[in-house]
Amino acid sequence: MFVDHIPNRDSPPTILLREAYREHGIPKKRTLANLTKLYRRDPRAVEALDRFLKGQTLVSPEDAFEIHRSLPHGHAAAVLGTLRRLGLPALLHRAPSRLRSLALALLASRILDPRSKLATSRTLAPQTASSSLGTLLDLGEVEENELYDALDWLGARQDAIEKRLAKKHLRDNTLVLYDLTSTYFEGRRCPLAKRGYSRDGKRGSLQIVFGLLCSREGCPVAVEVFPGNTADPRTVAAQVQKLRDRFGLRQVVLVGDRGMLTSERIREDLRPEEGFRWVTALRSSAIRALVADGQVNPTLFDRRDLAEISSDLFPGERLVVCFNPRLEAERRRKREDLLRSTEKKLEAVAAATRRERRPLRGTERIAKRVQAVIGKFKMAKHFLTETTDTSFTYRRNPESISAEQALDGLYLVRTNAEPALLSADETVRTYKSLSAAERAFRSMKSVDLRVRPIFHRKPERVRAHVFLCMLAYYGEWHLRKALAPLLFEDHQPEAGDAERSSPVEPARRSPEARRKVAARKTPDGFPLHDFGTLLEDLGTLTLNTVRTPVNDATFTLRARATPLQAKAFDLLGLSASA
Repeated sequence: MFVDHIPNRDSPPTILLREAYREHGIPKKRTLANLTKLYRRDPRAVEALDRFLKGQTLVSPEDAFEIHRSLPHGHAAAVLGTLRRLGLPALLHRAPSRLRSLALALLASRILDPRSKLATSRTLAPQTASSSLGTLLDLGEVEENELYDALDWLGARQDAIEKRLAKKHLRDNTLVLYDLTSTYFEGRRCPLAKRGYSRDGKRGSLQIVFGLLCSREGCPVAVEVFPGNTADPRTVAAQVQKLRDRFGLRQVVLVGDRGMLTSERIREDLRPEEGFRWVTALRSSAIRALVADGQVNPTLFDRRDLAEISSDLFPGERLVVCFNPRLEAERRRKREDLLRSTEKKLEAVAAATRRERRPLRGTERIAKRVQAVIGKFKMAKHFLTETTDTSFTYRRNPESISAEQALDGLYLVRTNAEPALLSADETVRTYKSLSAAERAFRSMKSVDLRVRPIFHRKPERVRAHVFLCMLAYYGEWHLRKALAPLLFEDHQPEAGDAERSSPVEPARRSPEARRKVAARKTPDGFPLHDFGTLLEDLGTLTLNTVRTPVNDATFTLRARATPLQAKAFDLLGLSASA
């Protein structure tokens, strides 16, 4: 076949698509189509056809396509797709709106790359986008103030959203984990920012305190912010009221640590509530009293590492005494190290009283120097000291050390839940599940979502910021759970628990998790990732804006997913090409 140009005197030529053949050895040709109209409309199309039929190159491979822009796409598609699959847009608000889309963008950005509102607006805007997130949400231009409006909108809807989350994840007779943490605050103008105990080691800085309610698996459900000088136990009443009045739960087992669910809080806040049960632990002073009374002794652990007892000191409660030999050895090792470190500092004071040149003299001066060092490692209670005007001596207090050693490896879990509801083993296992809430705090505060430091001044903005981070962790929790087979995390924790003969024993990885961590690969041969590096890998699946020079057409083209990326999307229940 060939394109034939037929001259037509003063008129434009006729363009025919013709075919050459032989009949009885005589060359002939016949017309297959008249391309004249096509030629008049688009001469380049006919020219391209002519070159193609002649076997010529239409366009060089280098010039076939021009990539005008390439945006990291896979990680944004995975996060946003998971949030949508979880029904989070409807949880925020049933009606679509720009504020809802911006709030979703804030949530996804907090998981992908937590930044300030100004920096986040740059990552979403078309000209300065660092991912395809803004494109996927069809946001267009995004201003910083719009994100603040979306944050305020989200904060105003916190009660309604938490109520829907509780309806989805909590039921009567369920376990609810409650834990508390603090984080430091930048600035001095927020009424919530107060001086208090810093769990981040930022002494002297202003703090806020926030408490997190989770399901028994560690899925976050609700969060509440308190002033930085609020004592942990003082937050319990607000959580009980929230569970009962806002979430409508009547039968709940609340799990909290011993510094929060104190005897006073149990007596005043929990016992008056019909149907509310609790699980917590005893403080060391209470354990010491039980040991001194003879109710806790080594014979309890002749057969097992836990035993259930009752005591008149705690009427109506069940006490589960646990003994962990590894914890005992660790506490003794640590105490010995601290005693030796304290002795080293005390010896320096004693040596100062014995030196020849300018010896340390005066009872008051020597005592002041001793007080400056003896409490550094909190070992003062284990030393007997004697100070005179010219000397200082010290020695260990064996009675104090022996009394503390009697508690090594021991901890007591207390509950008012009936044995039919929680057995002794289940009670210990329930208390140890608080580690799930602690993992949530680690992720929110430092590992991924970076709730700290906080720069907002208005109390409602601070609360909205913490709530935003909680919702982002809600999405991350589900992402981690789905992607666990590709991560260093244990994706079969039940198999690890089955290998333990007692809940007092340390947690174990499942056999499958041990195999994949040892090999650094999954059974399918994929390299293992942590959560952050897997998101980075997914980000290399790009969304490209492509132009064809032949006809100046522009279109969007997604990169082809690698086998690992396709596996990740499959685990999330999403399509890598969507």
